[in-house]
Amino acid sequence: MAFGEEKNTGVSGGVTAVTSTVGNGVGGLLGTAGNIVGVAGRGVGDTITGVTGSYGKPLGDAVQSVGNGVEGGTNKIARGIEDAGKGKKTW
Repeated sequence: MAFGEEKNTGVSGGVTAVTSTVGNGVGGLLGTAGNIVGVAGRGVGDTITGVTGSYGKPLGDAVQSVGNGVEGGTNKIARGIEDAGKGKKTW
């Protein structure tokens, strides 16, 4: 292949475009779902702490931590899916 020649042409280019589109779509949906779980976890945790005061704070903090963990994990997975769709190494 000559210098500057496009590698993703023909069938390879079409597969890359479809894979990228699907990867971005799935990654975006997964990231959105993770963000929703994270926000919900923080909201429920704040509510528990607000209603129960210092007695319920450990439970409220635990619920928030679970929500934050799910959000962080799904965002990493979503980014990996999007990167894989672009042909980047994900490991």
